[in-house]
Amino acid sequence: MTTTQEFEAIVAAARTAFASASTPADLENAKAQYVGKSGRITELMKGLATLSVEEKKSRGAAINQAKQAIEAALTERRQALADAELAAQLRAEALDVSLPGRIREPGGLHPVSLTLERIEQIFASMGFDVADGPEIESDWHSFTSLNNPPNHPARSMQDTFYVDIDGDDGIPYNLRPHTSPMQVRYAHQHIKRYADAVKRGEPMPEIRVIAPGRTYRVDSDATHSPMFHQCEGLWLGENVSFKDLKVVFTDFCRTFFESDDLALRFRPSFFPFTEPSAEIDIQFQSGPLAGRWLEVAGSGQVHPAVVRNMGLDPEKHIGFAFGMGPDRLTMLRYGVSDLRLFFDGDIRFLRQFR
Repeated sequence: MTTTQEFEAIVAAARTAFASASTPADLENAKAQYVGKSGRITELMKGLATLSVEEKKSRGAAINQAKQAIEAALTERRQALADAELAAQLRAEALDVSLPGRIREPGGLHPVSLTLERIEQIFASMGFDVADGPEIESDWHSFTSLNNPPNHPARSMQDTFYVDIDGDDGIPYNLRPHTSPMQVRYAHQHIKRYADAVKRGEPMPEIRVIAPGRTYRVDSDATHSPMFHQCEGLWLGENVSFKDLKVVFTDFCRTFFESDDLALRFRPSFFPFTEPSAEIDIQFQSGPLAGRWLEVAGSGQVHPAVVRNMGLDPEKHIGFAFGMGPDRLTMLRYGVSDLRLFFDGDIRFLRQFR
């Protein structure tokens, strides 16, 4: 066999081996037989060392030509395998363009968001502002300013989340367990307006505000969630009484539930930030909940210590505060029995409130 025939046979054998490779791994194995470290072309190159200069030139050129032909065949087969893999992937991910288009359904507010909007609208009609504030609070705003000093037994009523950041008092910040701190912050923000009115001999402007927002406690079951919503209310003035509380909350409940056919009951209770304090229950006179007393809020006359922590004089500024759970109001309004449904993200459930 002449030199030319020898190299043509090697190139032909390489092409056959490459064509037989069905995977990239098989192709790399076939490549090693011809242009690998111990492949046939490599062995031929090593054999040049024993030849004369003239023989090296002619045989070396033939070996290089054969090597280039093999590498070209290798590149061609690699591309063929890649094209085949891409084609298989495209077939697997093919879209049937004959299917009808998917309709994008209109969105809607979450049921609790609907309730919060409704609460804000009702209280705005009664002259209440809406306050907003941070969800990570200092110990002073969450507890001390609300007449909960360190070791006060009222603190055990709330299982609080703390964060790994200490406040100026050395006590860790917390995820607020209620929105009452926003009432204190609101009073501080407006204290100059009150002081200026007093200096001018004018009646003190009333503080009339609600504070809706997210709150956090270590609790989770069908009627409790670690993250939930709360709406605190505050009305301070020179002559604000429990009578005003009853009128305001009765009007709110009847407007919220769109029914005059309900009654309110105030039960004595205890809260550190109000004195006296009362739980507020409502009773529907008709419908599926008729005849049952349902607790919806806590309330009371603002404690003098809290008024003082707001920067006001408790001898002059009196009033009431209340706190209610928008999540529970949403459950009552829409007949939902499990609070966790609000936060599961099940579109089948949420679609009902669009």
